[in-house]
This record gives sequence, C-alpha cells and structure tokens, in this order.
Amino acid sequence: MHKLNDFISKEALDQALAEKVSQILQAAITLKGRASIAVSGGSTPKGFFAVLSNKDIDWKKVTITLADERWVDINDDASNTRLVHENLLQNKAASAKFFHLKQGENLCEETLADLNLAANSSLLPLDVLILGMGEDGHTASLFPCSEQIKQGLDINNEKALMKVEPKTAPHHRITFSFAALKQSKNTFLHVCGANKKQVLDKALSANDVFEMPIRAFLQDTDIDTQIFWAE
Repeated sequence: MHKLNDFISKEALDQALAEKVSQILQAAITLKGRASIAVSGGSTPKGFFAVLSNKDIDWKKVTITLADERWVDINDDASNTRLVHENLLQNKAASAKFFHLKQGENLCEETLADLNLAANSSLLPLDVLILGMGEDGHTASLFPCSEQIKQGLDINNEKALMKVEPKTAPHHRITFSFAALKQSKNTFLHVCGANKKQVLDKALSANDVFEMPIRAFLQDTDIDTQIFWAE
C-alpha cells in the first residue's frame, strides 16, 4: 500500500519528513531504549539530513545505516557512507552510532556472513526506512538489470544483506534485501522533481516488480509506504 504526501517545496518536505522521523525514533527509544534507521544516498536527502541532524533526539541510542552502499572507499565521491557522515552525522546527530555496510576491501562471502550476523542481531527490524528511487524504478540496490534481482525481491530470502552487480550502473553494491526491508516498522519513499513523479506514476500503473522493483514496496499490502514528494 502507499499514500502520497505532496509538498509545495523541497524545504517544506524536508521539515515535515524530519519531524515525522524524529518523532518515530524518539518513540522507539522511549519504548525499547534504542532506535534504528536506514537512509538512502544521492543528492535528494541532503536537506532532510540537515534538518534531522538538528532534532532533539537521544541520538546516542540511535543506530543509522544505509539501505545500500557502493563498494568504494569512504573517501570516494560515490560513497553513501561519506554522504551520511558529512550531512547527517552532524550537529546533534553526531553522537549517533553508524552501522557500516562497506567493511574491508573485498565483498566476499565471509564478509557478507559477518555483516548479516551483525545486522540481524543488533539492527533489524528497522524502525525507519527511507528509500529513494532511480529513473529505472530501482530502490536500494535492487536493480531490475541485475542477475541478483530475483533473489533480492524473494520474500523468503534469508539473507538480510547481499551483493549486487548492476549492469546499468557502476560499482558492485551491497544492499538489504526486500525481505529484510519489508520488516521495517515505518517506510518512506523520498522523491523530488517532475521526472521522478513520472517514474512514480509509471510504477503505480502496473504490477511487475522485476521491471520496477520499487513496486514491491508500493503495492505490498503489508507495507504502508508513505511517499513524500515535492516538485
């Protein structure tokens, strides 16, 4: 399921989304003593990150991670880890914990096994998931072009984290699977601009999740995906 929340500006969206997310995180901390959130990369969330980083949350009890990451050095311009450190792990949010998806030099089976164990024991299920969406309808690193897409969207996939090799985008990736992300207690899709609205409309017009993986989140009856969009 999904609900579209549209805003008159990106700034208004950033404020509303940050307020909503901060309330959820603090409520989770009050309830169970900790909270977790996975965010996405790209330029779209930078304004949201800036607002959220200044919210009054007990940040030391929050763990931040990424929905997916490119297997590049943290100093690389393509690193989502770098993006989060420079834009979200700032101000009041500087005391939050960060769960690194990119660990070590090689994305091998041993590394994946260690990361899966750590994610399952200390992170999942997520309290908040912030998704983005590509022009091809991919989300996280669930690419329609990849040979791993069937595994990635398999609801019975027991691996929370998996390696993906997209054919239409650079870099090997590590991504949370749909099965792991589906368990998130609050799911948001953050998109901006007329082009992304066209992609969104296309995604909502048909059902083939392998053509546009974002459909898995928009159309699953067990997921209440809140779409936050601004021109």
